[in-house]
Amino acid sequence: MGEFKPLVFSGVQPTGNLHLGNYLGAIRKFVALQENNDCIYCVVDLHALTAQLVHEDMQTQIRSITAAFLAAGIDPQKHIVFNQSQVPQHAELAWIFNCVARIGWMNRMTQFKDKAGKDREQASLGLYAYPSLMAADILVYRATHVPVGEDQKQHLELARDIAMKFNLDFHDKIVPTGLGVDIKVGEEPVDAYFPMVEPLIDGPAPRVMSLKDGTKKMSKSDPSDLSRINLMDDQDAISKKIRKAKTDPDALPSEVDGLKGRPEADNLVGIFAALADKPKADVLAEFGGQQFSVFKPALIDLAVEVLAPMNTEMRKLMEDPGHIDAVLRDGGARARARAETTMNEVRDIIGFVR
Repeated sequence: MGEFKPLVFSGVQPTGNLHLGNYLGAIRKFVALQENNDCIYCVVDLHALTAQLVHEDMQTQIRSITAAFLAAGIDPQKHIVFNQSQVPQHAELAWIFNCVARIGWMNRMTQFKDKAGKDREQASLGLYAYPSLMAADILVYRATHVPVGEDQKQHLELARDIAMKFNLDFHDKIVPTGLGVDIKVGEEPVDAYFPMVEPLIDGPAPRVMSLKDGTKKMSKSDPSDLSRINLMDDQDAISKKIRKAKTDPDALPSEVDGLKGRPEADNLVGIFAALADKPKADVLAEFGGQQFSVFKPALIDLAVEVLAPMNTEMRKLMEDPGHIDAVLRDGGARARARAETTMNEVRDIIGFVR
C-alpha cells in the first residue's frame, strides 16, 4: 500500500477579476499545499449562479481562474484542476445533502444573511442552499482537508454536521472502507462513510484591504478598479494603483503597534509583508520613520517582481483558450471518475436501484 496523503479540496468562484487578495489569501496557499497532499482545485461555476444568474462572459471568467491557477504554479497533471459543472455528481450529492441538512442549520448561516441583505424574500433558493452544495463539493471526493478563510469556517462546520448526520442515519448500511471515522450509536462504535473534514489554517491569512479604503476588504465587486490590484494588471497598472493608494500624512511607525488606527498604512505594510513573506515587524524595521514617498516605490518594485511573471504567464495562457479547455476537460474526466465512485456507493447506501 502507498503512503496515505491528505486529500485537499478547494474552489474559486468565476465572478469578476481575480485580485491580489485572492492570490495572497488562497491561490498562493493552493500552490504550497501541492507538496505533500493530493489536491483537487475547482472553478466553482455552479456557485457563481448564486451571485448572478446571467453571465455574459462566464467562459472567459472560468478560463481566467484556471489561467491563474496554472500561472501561479499549480500542476494540473499531478493534481486535478477542473470546473464544477463538468462533474454532475456535485449537484446530485447536493440534492441528497439538501435532504440531510435541517432548515434550522441553514438559518444559522450568516453569509446568507449578509449576501441576501434586507430583501431576503427575493434571494434565490440557490443562495440559501449554497452551503449544502459546498458540502457536496468537498465530500463527493471524500476530501480530508479544506483551506478556509474566516468567512467559510461556518460552512465547513455545516459540512461536518451533514457528514455526521448522513453517517448516523445510514450507519447500518455503510460498508467499512477504512477512510471514514468511528462514530457511536448509543455506546456502540460504528463505521462512518464520510470523513470529518478538517480546516487547513496555515497561520493568519493576510487580510488585503481596498487601496482606496483601508477599512474595507479588497473586492472584485468594488466599482473602482483603483481599489484593487488585479492579477491581470501589467506593470504600469500596478505602479499607478499603488501610487494612488490612499495613505495618511504621517511617516511609517517603527513598531507594529504604531499601525493601530491607521488602516491604510496597516494595509500597505501588510501587503508588502505578505509579498515578501516576512512579518510586518521586519518591514517596519526597514521602513520605520520613512514617508510613503519612499515606501510606495519599494512596494511597487516588490509587487511587480512577484506578480509580473504570473501576469505574463496568465496573458499567454488566455491567448490559447484551447489549452485551458483541454486542462479542464482532462481534470473534469478524472474528477468525474472519483466522484462517480463515491456516488455509486452513496446510491447503494441509500437504496437506489442502479
